Amino acid sequence: MPATPLPPRFLRTSEAARQLGLSGRTLEKHRTYGTGPVYRKIGGRVVYALQDLQAWADRGAKASTSDPGVGVVLPARRPDDTRPHRPGSRS
Repeated sequence: MPATPLPPRFLRTSEAARQLGLSGRTLEKHRTYGTGPVYRKIGGRVVYALQDLQAWADRGAKASTSDPGVGVVLPARRPDDTRPHRPGSRS
């Protein structure tokens, strides 16, 4: 009998933030501004699938500082905020 794939694992905001190394508040901002990972609402609760967190994090993968990479993970801020992002600054 073939092995049955495991169901997707869902994390609440605080768990997902810990998985990504972010604060829960930063992940909430990403959700508000539409710059974060895909999420779902189940029974009124926000949850994130592990595979969606990994896919979002992988968008920022780079091999060197000059590598344009696959994509970009934007800072958590409003899309109309035109101030340049300073590395190391808080979002």
